[in-house]
Amino acid sequence: MADQMSRVLGDSPGRTIVKLIVVSLIVGFVMAVFDVRPWDVFYGIRDFVVDLWHRGFSALGAVGDYLILGATIVIPAFIILRLLSYRR
Repeated sequence: MADQMSRVLGDSPGRTIVKLIVVSLIVGFVMAVFDVRPWDVFYGIRDFVVDLWHRGFSALGAVGDYLILGATIVIPAFIILRLLSYRR
């Protein structure tokens, strides 16, 4: 059972909880610095869906913009993380 849990979590449950707490603190600090509240994120997603519904297919251009904008951060981070894990 412990092996299965470690395989799902990627590490032992205790270490995973500690990692999640540390990352949560960091993300919470960054969100506080930029004055972003969880409801702001929720309302942003909701407003995006409502705009998508009201504008129809013209809003799909915004999806492409969001995809490219997000990819500029996600793809390099993914490559760096894979390179760092490859060294192990």
